Amino acid sequence: MDWVILLASGVLEAVWATALGRSDGLRRRVPTLVFVVASIASLLGLGFALNTLPTGTAYAVWTATGASLTVLWAMITGAERAGLVKVLLLLGIVTCVVGLKALA
Repeated sequence: MDWVILLASGVLEAVWATALGRSDGLRRRVPTLVFVVASIASLLGLGFALNTLPTGTAYAVWTATGASLTVLWAMITGAERAGLVKVLLLLGIVTCVVGLKALA
């Protein structure tokens, strides 16, 4: 269950990162609110998961999930250009994190 909470927290990291980027320096109310709520929930989930999971592995999974999903969302929405090298690098991040999880 802690791995599920950790992955959900990683998804929320992507949500808050995207909202932060759209908040116009925390001047736009709705993205700022989404940023605050998602960041708190993300950190709470990470903290909960760290009760039973190894810190280094859990943090790597959390950050890689958030970073990968943030870039993927940006490519899907057209905010960033998608390219073969970028996609391969994202797959590399995911592969490395899956390897860390398998060894945990």
